[in-house]
Amino acid sequence: MSGSLDYRAAGVDIEAADDAKERYRRLVESTRTPGAVGAFGSFGGLFRAPAGQQPLLVASADGVGTKIKVAIEAGRHDTIGHCLVNHCVNDILAQGAVPLFFLDYVAFGVLDPAVAEAIVSGVAAGCRENGCALIGGETAEMPGLYTPPDYDLAGFIVGTVEEAATLGPERVRVGDALLAFESTGLHTNGYSLARRIVRERMGLGVHDAFPGEGGATVAEVLLRIHRSYLPILRPHLGGIHAVAHITGGGLPGNLNRALPGTLDAVVDTGSWVVPNVFAQLARAGDVQRVVARSSRR
Repeated sequence: MSGSLDYRAAGVDIEAADDAKERYRRLVESTRTPGAVGAFGSFGGLFRAPAGQQPLLVASADGVGTKIKVAIEAGRHDTIGHCLVNHCVNDILAQGAVPLFFLDYVAFGVLDPAVAEAIVSGVAAGCRENGCALIGGETAEMPGLYTPPDYDLAGFIVGTVEEAATLGPERVRVGDALLAFESTGLHTNGYSLARRIVRERMGLGVHDAFPGEGGATVAEVLLRIHRSYLPILRPHLGGIHAVAHITGGGLPGNLNRALPGTLDAVVDTGSWVVPNVFAQLARAGDVQRVVARSSRR
């Protein structure tokens, strides 16, 4: 084959990328906070250094795993970015930090500007919820690496905490009370197993009603937004010693990260009612209790 080649022939649509970036402009501007500096479209996001006596920066990066597959199957992309932000906020909250700014990364096989806009609208909503500025990001089109309509999403967050107020295992003492806060559902973990159970054991599609959820569909149940614990914990951070964000690895893999090596936690697993979505999935998949408490992607 001969003749001139261009990016479109190689599967890269530059015009679609430009369209997506323009769609982002108002979304990014809606998250602006007093610390954000500079204009949309700069090579790097700018943010004023936090004030304080001994402020530390706390950074984290994460994704949302195969929850994206549910969003793709349902054709609903406006909440997955919100889940991403809240997940990252909770991760730095485990060290007592509050968010300053956020950056996102979205990668497609074939870029759809409308889908990209919906994804970033969720990111912006999460940033507004948590008082966090979206100061930059990257949208990549990589034909041959992702098979349409698949895409991937990752986020990068930076927050701040005074060094003397940092939470962690070293602050935990004998006799401390252990408090648990309810999730909205699976959050962003366990979806590879959950999707298989729903599809193969329950025989349900994303638009079918999920058992015991009052008529809510599988998509509505599985796409519930990952809860941010910042609003409920922020007023009480001064009295908290440590926080464990229960994500990949479940209770066994995360609670110990908040404890010193010399202490164990006593967890009364009968002190709460197992949410319906967990109970239904465990029953349909014959999932052993130890597996159910150790969620993965």
